Amino acid sequence: MLVLKNIVKDYSAGDARVEALRGVDLEFGDSEFAAILGPSGCGKTTLLNIIGGLDRYTSGDLVIRGKSTKQFTERDWDTYRNHSVGFVFQSYNLIPHQTVLSNVELALTLSGVSREERRRRAAEALEKVGLGNQMKKKPNQLSGGQMQRVAIARALVNDPEVLLADEPTGALDSETSIQVMEILRQVAKDRLVIMVTHNPELADQYATRIIRLLDGKVVSDNAAGTEGTGAEETAAENEAGRKTSMGFLTALNLSLNNLMTKKGRTILTAFAGSIGIIGIALILSLSNGVNRYIERVQRDTLSSYPLQIDERTVDMTETMAGLMDIDLEGKERADGKVYSGGRVTQLMSSWMSGVTENDLTAFKAWVEDPANDIDRYVSAVRYEYNTPLLLYRTDLDKPLQVNPSTVMESSGMADMMSMMGSGTGIQETMMNTTARRMNVFVPLLDNDELLKSQYAVLAGRLPEAMDEVVIMLNSRNELSDYTLYSIGLRDQGELKNQFEQLMRGVPIETEELEFTYDELLDMRFRMLVNTDVFTKTGALWTDNSGDADYIARKLEDGMELKIVGVVKPAKSGLFSESGGIGYRTELMDYLLTKVRESEIAQEQLANPETDVFTGQPFSAVAQDALTLLDTMEVEDFMEMLESKGLIPAGMIPKEYRMFLTKDLLRQFVGQGVMMISGNTLEANLEKMGISDPDKPASVYIYPKDFESKNRIAEKIEGYNAQAGEEHAVRYTDYVGLMMDSVTTIVNAISYVLVAFVAISLVVSSIMIGIITYISVLERTKEIGILRAIGASRRDVSRVFNAETLIVGFAAGVIGILVTLGLTVIANIILSNLTGIPDIAALPPVAGVILVGISMLLTLIAGIIPSRIASRKDPVVALRTE
Repeated sequence: MLVLKNIVKDYSAGDARVEALRGVDLEFGDSEFAAILGPSGCGKTTLLNIIGGLDRYTSGDLVIRGKSTKQFTERDWDTYRNHSVGFVFQSYNLIPHQTVLSNVELALTLSGVSREERRRRAAEALEKVGLGNQMKKKPNQLSGGQMQRVAIARALVNDPEVLLADEPTGALDSETSIQVMEILRQVAKDRLVIMVTHNPELADQYATRIIRLLDGKVVSDNAAGTEGTGAEETAAENEAGRKTSMGFLTALNLSLNNLMTKKGRTILTAFAGSIGIIGIALILSLSNGVNRYIERVQRDTLSSYPLQIDERTVDMTETMAGLMDIDLEGKERADGKVYSGGRVTQLMSSWMSGVTENDLTAFKAWVEDPANDIDRYVSAVRYEYNTPLLLYRTDLDKPLQVNPSTVMESSGMADMMSMMGSGTGIQETMMNTTARRMNVFVPLLDNDELLKSQYAVLAGRLPEAMDEVVIMLNSRNELSDYTLYSIGLRDQGELKNQFEQLMRGVPIETEELEFTYDELLDMRFRMLVNTDVFTKTGALWTDNSGDADYIARKLEDGMELKIVGVVKPAKSGLFSESGGIGYRTELMDYLLTKVRESEIAQEQLANPETDVFTGQPFSAVAQDALTLLDTMEVEDFMEMLESKGLIPAGMIPKEYRMFLTKDLLRQFVGQGVMMISGNTLEANLEKMGISDPDKPASVYIYPKDFESKNRIAEKIEGYNAQAGEEHAVRYTDYVGLMMDSVTTIVNAISYVLVAFVAISLVVSSIMIGIITYISVLERTKEIGILRAIGASRRDVSRVFNAETLIVGFAAGVIGILVTLGLTVIANIILSNLTGIPDIAALPPVAGVILVGISMLLTLIAGIIPSRIASRKDPVVALRTE
């Protein structure tokens, strides 16, 4: 069975060399009870450990069933201990946090035996040693003799061929010692039992063979001969081919039971490990809440400041970028040098490039084409036309025009704006756009869901039909005085005097007014179709817009607009602070159709060469002037226009004329930037309010969020590249320019948060690593026991990895639970301080991920301690108390 050939074992003790065994030669049969006697320090336990594969010989050879162990790998020794050897120790070496049954089962778990099978075999082994009724107890609940019998049952449960007993009765009284020896004698009937003892009487009484050692040598051996020493080599090979492996669930069970024996420390350890998780979770909670709030604000901000593309526009992107110190080109600047900027040249370039004509007909078709996939990034698209809503308030003594607003004319400011806007095409275009924005009647977004999320209804409801409108207050439940003057809630007659006072530097005071919701809901408005102000006399048409009686009569048949609600922005919204009146886009669609179907519109469109108001052909002055431009110099051309009164004198100052070219002049005249006297078809169509539904004056694109806005901007760039220079659309992205600055701040905050997270993670990892190492020190003897029953280094490492995972899971769960409690408190405090409810909220996915991160970090932190545990010498580990 076993053959020891000249076994030598040396130990290092500092600089000295200690010879524990000095050439031991022994042979053991398949079934005998051999007792090894000798004084302390003679090498008895060392010899037993070498036979059991716990220790390695320095030289010589251990032959197992005819197979030399000189070439055994670590895995071969693990398999040998698990399947062929059982250990019984003087100090029992039971794992205290496992039950009696679990202690006995442990060797079978390494053999890959199923749960049901190992439970059955462990119970049978305990029954054989008389402990069938003690299975659920812990070792510290048993007597010494009972614990030793548990150790014997554990040694026998895997049916080993060799049972090694190291002083099995050394800690027992005489009666219990006899009981243990009787068990060993019964075991020796069908397998090899080798016992180390100091008690020669017990050895003489029970052992069939006595071997005496002295100073590391065999001095006597009463064996008459051994049987079975020539067993086939194939048996050993088959035995060596079997492998051991501890399941991960077994490792978890071992570690969990160990941790539960130290509940207080485990909870404190997990809580300490959770501090970093709590910090990260709180940051994520606040970050998530703030991000959600920012998303709401972004969504509502973009509903107030969408991407706006006008039919005529001035691209001020470069100028605004220069003023805001934003580098659009991403140029790299080296320190130690000063570079020139292009702010003035950018301004001049924008100024001299004048007004750009955008082809919004083609652009509108592109936006509405599903193939371009704009819908996924857009919450709404709104179109404005040059056709104004002609609205009157009819519940006063006489009808009052409320849209287009007459406030500017009543105050005298319109004349000043006209003077200011007559200088250049840029000024005129900007002033015209501003005037259109001054109307208090504004179209609502064509997205009912978005409207409901943006507005809080104070009275009534949101409009649902085209003849319904809604009063929109600002966030402070106010309507601006401009709105009040526009809709007749203040008398416009007082405006001129107030304006004159302001021009003289005299301050003015206005009385603060209050209105009930019912007063606002009782107002009545009627709409005139724009072409209804014209009547036909003979072959010509007459404009009656200045005839108050005519207007009053026509209003009796006009569409009545009902105010159905009063709303204000939702708390998260950012809207115009002036307030106003909102109408549905269907109303404008209806108006465009009615205007275009009118008699005067049909007549003018059918005769584009003739002025329906005069019956004369449209003036060709502008075209004639451009024809002369081909034969004249720019300066002479400008002087000719001024001398004949075709343009105002000084419209373009002489000092700027050096920048003019013939191409620029043609562009100015063609786009209406520089008006040359003479009536035109375009002027008549504008006067009648005729607009092509497919050719809006402005397009407003409302992105879902800022990321969507960037995607839309990229798609517009792609459209421009495909459409070419002539049909490309240009606009100034003011919100985008502002957000470039905000992004810098957001990034800086993100970097700080990342730094905090990194610090907390490092601290948590170091702490878990230290605690795991302490656990390794505390469980050193358990490591020795596991190795003795055949656990590999990998199995030992897995036990401690399982422990770190359990601690990490507990730390993560505690961290999440504490965070959830703290977020409730934080939300109460922040709500009182900021007025923003529920700003802290931990996403469920983030919570799961954080628990996973906690487990991963503790696993990483425990790698070094688990490696230390796996490399511990099992012989040394077993001696640890």
